[in-house]
Amino acid sequence: MKNHTIQHAVIASILSVTASSWAQTSVGLGRADYRDNCASCHGASAKGDGPLRSFLVKQPSDLTTISQRNGGKFPQELMWEVIDGRWSGDGGPHGSREMPVWGSEFKARAMTQPGDSSRTAEWSSRNRIVSLLKYLETIQQP
Repeated sequence: MKNHTIQHAVIASILSVTASSWAQTSVGLGRADYRDNCASCHGASAKGDGPLRSFLVKQPSDLTTISQRNGGKFPQELMWEVIDGRWSGDGGPHGSREMPVWGSEFKARAMTQPGDSSRTAEWSSRNRIVSLLKYLETIQQP
C-alpha cells in the first residue's frame, strides 16, 4: 500500500512537471511562430508596425490591445478563427483577406515532414495556433 502511494506521488510529480514544461514550450513555440510568421506585418512589438505594413492595403492590428478592445477579456474563439482562417471558405493562400490562412499554411508545412499524415498535420496546425494564442495572451496590455 505504501509503495502504491509513492508511485502515485511520483507519477503526479512527473505529470505536473511535464504539463508545465509543455505550457512553457507552447508559449515558446507561439513566440517563435509569431517572430517567424507575424512580425513582418504586425511588428516585433506586435503593435502593427512591421516592416511590410506600408505595402498592405489594410494596416495590421495592434495585437497587444486585443483584450482591451474586447472588454478586458482575450477572445480565444474569435482569435482562433482569425488566425486559422479556414472558416472563411475563400480559396488561395490569403483568401479575400491580406493575412494568410495560417491553418492551411501550417498544415501544408507539416505535410512536408516525412511520414506525416493528414491527421497528424492537422494536429500540428492546431497546436501551432494554440501556441500563438497562448503567446498573444501573454503580451496583452492591462
